[in-house]
Amino acid sequence: MQQNYHKQMCQIIDDNVKRGVKPRLLLHICCAPCAGVCIERLVDAFDVTLLFYNPNITDDEEYSLRKNEVMRLVESWGGKVKFLDTGHQKEHFEKIAEGRENCPEGGERCLACYALRLSYTAQTAKREGYEYFASTLSVSPHKNSQKLNEIGAVCESKYGVKHLPNDFKKQEGYKRSCEISARMGFYRQNYCGCEYSKRNGD
Repeated sequence: MQQNYHKQMCQIIDDNVKRGVKPRLLLHICCAPCAGVCIERLVDAFDVTLLFYNPNITDDEEYSLRKNEVMRLVESWGGKVKFLDTGHQKEHFEKIAEGRENCPEGGERCLACYALRLSYTAQTAKREGYEYFASTLSVSPHKNSQKLNEIGAVCESKYGVKHLPNDFKKQEGYKRSCEISARMGFYRQNYCGCEYSKRNGD
């Protein structure tokens, strides 16, 4: 049965605000345009650290461009959010993409990529003492939020750290992300990150 992950997240946020607590949240981010609205929705209820782990990005130049835009976003929040860069680590994506080169966008290769990034985030969150982990990926209309949350739940069980359910595109989240991006003049890439998505412009 389809679940309302946005409603679940909002309930957790409301509970945190009412209780006056701010659990530590490690938030995987893919890029600055997607992250803006997610930070807005989370920063009052969580102590947020942004994790830039994206081994799928095609080359070092693109990686640096996206990372620098994320750092601009972090600076705009005046110390209210933290930033953690893992380095490119392209070999991680190359390993999971092997044998899946001909999969369609949104198919098995993409699901393996979601799992790679969410697993890394969960493991880092557990190791560094965060109470929650999540990803901004669900803000994109091209990403399957149901699958992302299912993978998050598996990682929660496997690594013993809470996954924050989410569907950031809800309540015009994607539209808001575009507004923030336009206001700050962010570079907006026209592909997710890997060479396969670049070929398809998705």
